[in-house]
Amino acid sequence: MPTAMGADQNHDWRASIASALEWWRDAGVDCEIDDLPRDWLARAAVPPVVERLPGQVAETAVAAPTLPATLDEFTAWRIGAAAPEAGWPGQALGTQGDVASGLMIVVDMPDREDDAAGLLLSGNAGALFDRMLAAIGRDRQSIYLAALSVKRPPAGRVSEEAGQKLEALIRHHLSLARPKRVLALGNAASRAITGLDVANARASLRKVNHDGGTSEVVASFHPRFLLEKPVAKADAWKDLRLLMGGFE
Repeated sequence: MPTAMGADQNHDWRASIASALEWWRDAGVDCEIDDLPRDWLARAAVPPVVERLPGQVAETAVAAPTLPATLDEFTAWRIGAAAPEAGWPGQALGTQGDVASGLMIVVDMPDREDDAAGLLLSGNAGALFDRMLAAIGRDRQSIYLAALSVKRPPAGRVSEEAGQKLEALIRHHLSLARPKRVLALGNAASRAITGLDVANARASLRKVNHDGGTSEVVASFHPRFLLEKPVAKADAWKDLRLLMGGFE
């Protein structure tokens, strides 16, 4: 049967599905639903207590690796072979901009097109991001941009275990960078830094303590979410004004 005039003959259903999953994640849906019913209110099983025999020595817990203590060393380590994402495909995209600007912006991960471009926020979301920066009198050279994950994970999803590691790393990053203000874009970045989704964290200036002191944090929507839901741009603009209010 002939196709309608102007119809796309090369529709990539995989890309469409990946885009839909990405949109739902940005909207706050962060878990999958099983085919079988699950009791979400059930308490987790308590691990059994292991009794040791008299004279038996308890096993020594494996110590967590010591993270680099300077910003230069840490940012180099984050894109090196010891980083949690080192085994994922693609190139690692490290920080961009000027840490001395005092304004750190955190996103969740590289977008699909960022790997080929070699920088974060390179596509349509990046074009919107640049306009957002211009609206507050900034550009990419006058901010400090970082991602929770330096690589895009397979299927664009981070496991719970990997997510916990990445959250610990961004908190260490904050303690080394010591920004005056932080803009957390998207639910993953907001949860990692404030402990709350964007819907619950935005519209307020929150103080977050870390080893390097205290940073003031504003959570807002990721540019890719704003492209899908332009009506949220008005709230995003309020968040940007809040971010820059009183910031010298």
